[in-house]
Amino acid sequence: EVEKIRETVGDKNVICALSGGVDSSVVAALLHRAIGDQLYPIFVDTGLLRKGERESVERTFKEKFNMKNFRIVDAKDLFLERLKGVIDPEKKRKIIGHTFIEVFEKAAKEIPNAEFLAQGTLYPDVIESVSVKGPSATIKSHHNVGGLPENLNFKLIEPLRELFKDEVRELGKQLGLPEEIIKRQPFPGPGLAIRIIGEVKPEYLRILREADAIVLEEIKKAGLYEKIWQSFAVFLPIQTVGVMGDERTYDYVIAIRAVESVDGMTADWVKLPYDLLERISNRIINEVEGVNRVVYDITSKPPGTIEWE
Repeated sequence: EVEKIRETVGDKNVICALSGGVDSSVVAALLHRAIGDQLYPIFVDTGLLRKGERESVERTFKEKFNMKNFRIVDAKDLFLERLKGVIDPEKKRKIIGHTFIEVFEKAAKEIPNAEFLAQGTLYPDVIESVSVKGPSATIKSHHNVGGLPENLNFKLIEPLRELFKDEVRELGKQLGLPEEIIKRQPFPGPGLAIRIIGEVKPEYLRILREADAIVLEEIKKAGLYEKIWQSFAVFLPIQTVGVMGDERTYDYVIAIRAVESVDGMTADWVKLPYDLLERISNRIINEVEGVNRVVYDITSKPPGTIEWE
């Protein structure tokens, strides 16, 4: 692959959208090994990221990997502005996809001699978005496959296109990526936007970000993070009655989702220990302002997708 990349790229520069997920990180590390400073990784802060995510990505690639051309584009306000009033999940995905491309293209235009765009598309993404090898109906428009405009002025490099997630992790290990990235659970391209049911609002993001951080922290403490395919919080914009002290409250609901899977194609909900669920629930309700109820999602895939939207 490294040879192939060098051959393809020649003396041109390559842009890579870095999200901090396993896929894009492996692509960036692979390309960095192949072409060094011809690589320009761009990290777009969409405002839909988890707590501490931007800082952690910056640490890894700027400091550990010493990628000189690493840059962050802060586009929080633009994304939130465009998502105002949008409720339909597919519309949200499309808006985020298009806005991402627009912001990314603008940042990319500032990079000299850039002809190639590297993407971390995996085989399941390809199957779910476009039926490649046989009939597989489009389930959702995927962030990295669907919604790319026709007139994208770059040639694509997709070194992981034939691989499944477990193979990508193995490759990451060989490239010397830190454990926290290799073992990181998958995170959707549209970020927290599809874990907020309906309209995305700053207040909902704040609540979800805090709740999600608690879920991850407790699951890591319990030693279960690496055994679970994905574990996260979902924000439900419904308010239910609760009691805090002597007061009645009318606050939002957080759902917890934890699933086991090999490749993301099918998944089973995880039988988390009750004391862990209790700890997560207590902490979220006590520490996150605006939540008075926590529920656990016991749906497998199929029929339910892993993400709620």
